[in-house]
Amino acid sequence: MLVKRYRVRYRKPDHSQTTKRGFRTKKEAELFLASVELGKAAGTYIDPSSGRMTVGSLGAAWLTSQTHLKPSSVAVVESAWRLHVEPAWGRVPVGDVRHSDVQDWVARLSSGVAGKSKPKSPALVHRCYGVLAGILDTAVKDRRIPSNPARGVGLPRKVSREHVYLSHRQVDRRARAAGDHSTLIRVLAYTGLRWCEVSGLRVGDVDLDRRRISVSVNAVLVGGKVVLGTPKTHKRRVVPFPTFLAAPLSQACADCGPSSILFSDKFGSHLTTPTVRENSWFDKALREAGLEPMTVHDLRHTAASLAVSAGANVKAVQRMLGHASAAMTLDTYSDLFDDDLDVVATRLGEAAVQAGVTLAV
Repeated sequence: MLVKRYRVRYRKPDHSQTTKRGFRTKKEAELFLASVELGKAAGTYIDPSSGRMTVGSLGAAWLTSQTHLKPSSVAVVESAWRLHVEPAWGRVPVGDVRHSDVQDWVARLSSGVAGKSKPKSPALVHRCYGVLAGILDTAVKDRRIPSNPARGVGLPRKVSREHVYLSHRQVDRRARAAGDHSTLIRVLAYTGLRWCEVSGLRVGDVDLDRRRISVSVNAVLVGGKVVLGTPKTHKRRVVPFPTFLAAPLSQACADCGPSSILFSDKFGSHLTTPTVRENSWFDKALREAGLEPMTVHDLRHTAASLAVSAGANVKAVQRMLGHASAAMTLDTYSDLFDDDLDVVATRLGEAAVQAGVTLAV
């Protein structure tokens, strides 16, 4: 027995004619036609055929458009796309992506696929999700789909690793154990420079008279090559260094031109992050100094800790570290300001006593 179906013939905004079949009742067909006409009038009409473009086709163009990202960021985004997003979504039309499917994919990334792969870290899951959501955002703006089905998906919670703070004595032991890299370790621990910033320093960036270091260049390892660029926030800054670092920095600058790399390898090239290699000089020095395992970035945390313990206020620490705002500094290093809470409580109590406030027991 043949089942009667209705077909709607209509014109798209470009005046080309098209049809849509399969409506079971005349009312369904009329409602669809009314929605088309309303969309055309409101400027919100979306051609159903536009949703047939695959995530893979849009993804390649989306990656190319990320010109605002630094080379190091582009590398990790491209890796997330190539290894995790494209294999799962590359052949799926953007119009067929469903919210529940995205949620299931995120869950599988977080827990591993039936024991066949290792669970991905929350940071990597967020990055992979961000790539897919970004591609679908573009599909929405291009009027291929009405809304982004990836938005609102539940993501695993990122848990920050506990900060490692070294004391002055531990920094000294760490620096002495580093041998030829002792000055480099002290600069990292007392200025808060990122590794990519300190590895990009040139002799001309050091002002020995004013005890200042100008940060204007990043040297980042991307794909096995060092790429030079602007600092993380695209803003140059000047950071101070303690008086006792003047002599070793002067020695490091001796007999070098202003454009020479301040901390270079034996070939005069930029140093690469020591922790990317097993048994590096950084790790050897840690063991010799008798310190727990740590990363180069922990020396930046140490600089923040030593500055706060020396009485520096939040704004000064923010400027030294190159954070976008003092709020970001407080959020990152809130544990360093616990003593301030004790001071607040003490002063409130003293103020209450001076006001004659007493509590009956």
